[in-house]
Amino acid sequence: MLEDRTTAASSPTRWPAAYPKGYAVVDVETTGLARDDRIISAAVYRLDAHGEVEDHWYTLVNPERDPGPVWIHGLTSEVLAEAPLFADIAEEFAGRLADRVLVAHNAVFDWQMIAREYARAKREAPVRQRLCTIALSKELGLPLPNHKLESLAAHFGVVQRQAHHALDDARVLAEAFRPSLRAAAQGEVRLPLLECRPLTEWNDTPAPRIGRQAGGGYRPTSWRPARKRPVCPYPNPGRWEVGGRLKQGMRVAFSGDTSVDRELLEDRATEAGLHVATSLSRVTSLLVTNDPDSGTSKVVKARQYGTPVIDEAAFGQLLRDVEPANPRH
Repeated sequence: MLEDRTTAASSPTRWPAAYPKGYAVVDVETTGLARDDRIISAAVYRLDAHGEVEDHWYTLVNPERDPGPVWIHGLTSEVLAEAPLFADIAEEFAGRLADRVLVAHNAVFDWQMIAREYARAKREAPVRQRLCTIALSKELGLPLPNHKLESLAAHFGVVQRQAHHALDDARVLAEAFRPSLRAAAQGEVRLPLLECRPLTEWNDTPAPRIGRQAGGGYRPTSWRPARKRPVCPYPNPGRWEVGGRLKQGMRVAFSGDTSVDRELLEDRATEAGLHVATSLSRVTSLLVTNDPDSGTSKVVKARQYGTPVIDEAAFGQLLRDVEPANPRH
């Protein structure tokens, strides 16, 4: 179940002194995307300060629950039944992460899943900084059609062998990260490092809710500081129409709790070419909320302005097929 390999490292002649001394390129497969979902497999490629591969590691994890979308990751309950619990591999995993920057594609998701698993195991993940390869590709100005891993891999000629397999996804990301890191070093680009704040406690029991959501499956989200997002490059094509597709440039606002972490949901919308709006106005194309009967200011304004309202699940379906913006003439 575990694999390990060591390769010889070579060093570029020039390297920014402020760059990290080592990296852990990580991919985790999970039972889903919500805050109470679990890790079912994990892989780590350890890279040295210059991006050269030192070794790699992979393990299955018994999530102690339904494995989720088997048609995506291919891991059935039967396969995972004999796998170790996360608490059993936590120490080994920690050794792979310690004293390194965690590197992942859409790193906020991998980091949050890892931090929650360590909190459940009453431990603390030994990670202090993370680097998202989506953010790095933007810093480098790579000419990618989108920010999917497959597009980043194709840009650097990396061949994917088994998508949604943690070890192969980690390998692909490591091979794409290495030339990205070298390009950043040569251009003396400041790496987009973000702080990781480990969770110190965890409770899978949802907090009591007031009103109609009391019996629902949505989990309350925690407070987080606002993030400055890049300006949407597409013009607003107007409101979304029921039965139609989302179109790049549409302004989307969110209200209330979401099953998928809000930050991840907003990242997906931004990646798809949508404009994530922090408030609702007459030009907002769509409001996403799981509680359309609430009295939040956004829901009230949506009623006043006639802004279309859909729930998170419907929005997730629409995100799969976003219409490209009209070419500028």
